[in-house]
Amino acid sequence: MTGRGHESATGATYLPVGSAGALRRGAHFISCRAVNNRAPATLLAPAQLRSEGGDRQGLICAYLFRPGAAPLSIDSAAEAEALIGRIGDGFLWLHMNASRAGAEAWMHAHANLSDNFFEALHEGSRSTRIERDGDALFAVINDVTFDFAFDASDVATLWVSVRSDLVVSARRQPLRSVDRLRMAAKRGTSIDSSVELLDELLRDQADELQTIARKATERVDVIEDAVLTGDHETHTAELARLRRLMVRLQRMLAPEPSALARTLAYPPAWVAARDTQRLQQASEEFAVVLRDIGSLQERIKLMQEEAAARTSDANARTLFTLTMVTVLALPINLISGLFGMNVGGIPLAEHHMGFWLMVALIAALTGAIAWIALRRIGRKG
Repeated sequence: MTGRGHESATGATYLPVGSAGALRRGAHFISCRAVNNRAPATLLAPAQLRSEGGDRQGLICAYLFRPGAAPLSIDSAAEAEALIGRIGDGFLWLHMNASRAGAEAWMHAHANLSDNFFEALHEGSRSTRIERDGDALFAVINDVTFDFAFDASDVATLWVSVRSDLVVSARRQPLRSVDRLRMAAKRGTSIDSSVELLDELLRDQADELQTIARKATERVDVIEDAVLTGDHETHTAELARLRRLMVRLQRMLAPEPSALARTLAYPPAWVAARDTQRLQQASEEFAVVLRDIGSLQERIKLMQEEAAARTSDANARTLFTLTMVTVLALPINLISGLFGMNVGGIPLAEHHMGFWLMVALIAALTGAIAWIALRRIGRKG
């Protein structure tokens, strides 16, 4: 049982629709009837379904969920069109690739989405939130892309519209949380309501962000040991990159709990009490992740301050060393300058021990200056 994208078509499967419909894959026709025995949909051959559906419409995968039953894969956009509004007990999940040219036109024509959904899709709104959109729920969920390597630019966004019988999710980049949900559907995991599917996406996002925070914490532990042992210069850039990542994740997630609280206060009528409780628990999980990210951000800030202080101390010691060398070289520079003037009356010019007498004088003056400097340093220490 698979969808499009990573999934492959399966063998013949019977799919009940409403109270008196049947959808059969692997045969020569598809027949769909609405609830209460309304007129059947147009008959389409499987080859025609495959040619009209799929990548051109941007459909990545589609699943039909019914309470207590394993999800059934929908293999094409045409099959999904035939099911929208005719499901009865259960809901349909459509996962779309918004970067495809035909995806938005198909959603406009068949998914019956609100203008707010498409406005958010075009504006590229990235703040995680869940809000009520008429009789539906609209959610913006952020996740990390595949091959995440602590780069703040690798955050991807999922736009989701949730109704009682239809869930439409759209993305421009692959998301790990959606991929896990697709794998769970392939394995036959049952999801009883559309809000429960949204809850799964939220929990997957929270788990993924918790994984990021845990990996970042492990890396910060290593850097902290290096900073405390004096090897801080090689980790300055990495600390700045990790802090930038934490700030960006916190900024994108911070509005979510308040927006979700407002939505839970006035949910649509079709949202059951148990689904409201699930969303409340998801909000609490997000709060935990936000606290972890905030704590890690403060820890990175303290490490940056420690590294800066150690760098400042090292620079001060280097500057002091250069100053001491300059002061100790002052007698020899001064005397050599005086004796190099090539004027008459230079003392000891004709004395056979004149050179050694000047060396002794320079050594005595240098020793005296060094003794005075070290004595003052000892007093300050």
